Amino acid sequence: MHLMRNPEPVHIGLVIDEPLRLEGLASVFEALPGEARSPFLPMFGSMDELLSVSTLEYMVLDLNSASNGLGTLEAIRRARHDLRLIVIGPERNDELVIDSIVAGARAYLDLTAEPETVRKAIQEVTNGSIWAPRRLLSRLIDRLLKIPVGSQDHAHPHLTDRERQVLELILAARSNREIARQLGIEERTVKAHVGRLMRKTGAGNRIELSMRALNHAMVQGPGTGERRREERRRAMEQPAD
Repeated sequence: MHLMRNPEPVHIGLVIDEPLRLEGLASVFEALPGEARSPFLPMFGSMDELLSVSTLEYMVLDLNSASNGLGTLEAIRRARHDLRLIVIGPERNDELVIDSIVAGARAYLDLTAEPETVRKAIQEVTNGSIWAPRRLLSRLIDRLLKIPVGSQDHAHPHLTDRERQVLELILAARSNREIARQLGIEERTVKAHVGRLMRKTGAGNRIELSMRALNHAMVQGPGTGERRREERRRAMEQPAD
């Protein structure tokens, strides 16, 4: 008899100093009705302690717990380029949201976010997507389009046929799970391809990867950059507030 096993839980590091806020997030990691256990498993500790855990892939960071604000995000990105960050910060601060995503965060949640919203955001990030307010996505793309793309070594990297297929689907705002399903490969294989694409292009996150691909016409013929850019704008209007 073949026994079905629950997938291993995803470890999420929590850097939150405020006890009440930390307690409020506890329900995010509780199993929902019908679940044998929550797909998310929290890890507690200081930022330095959590950064030293090589197997940790995700971290929730309360900006109020970060002594250097956005500088902390950039320091984490330098120390652990592979770590995916969910940021919690003040509400109604559009510039901070955009700056956080540009600095490498995969999601921005305001301090009033309900546990269910936090859970959905974490789920989106673990699926390979970005979570940000819809109203800011167009401004976010405009900001990223103005960021220098770095050295010429990253301008025209050699991509395999499979990497080009994955990149095409990233540009269409597909999650890792959707890419895996469409290409008939494992989700972990998709993650590996995405990691190689980021290393080859020097991108820090999926949005930056998309912008570099568009700017350098990595996956489309001449004259179609503007169409691709507009498609990307529409496709990225999927995340909810």
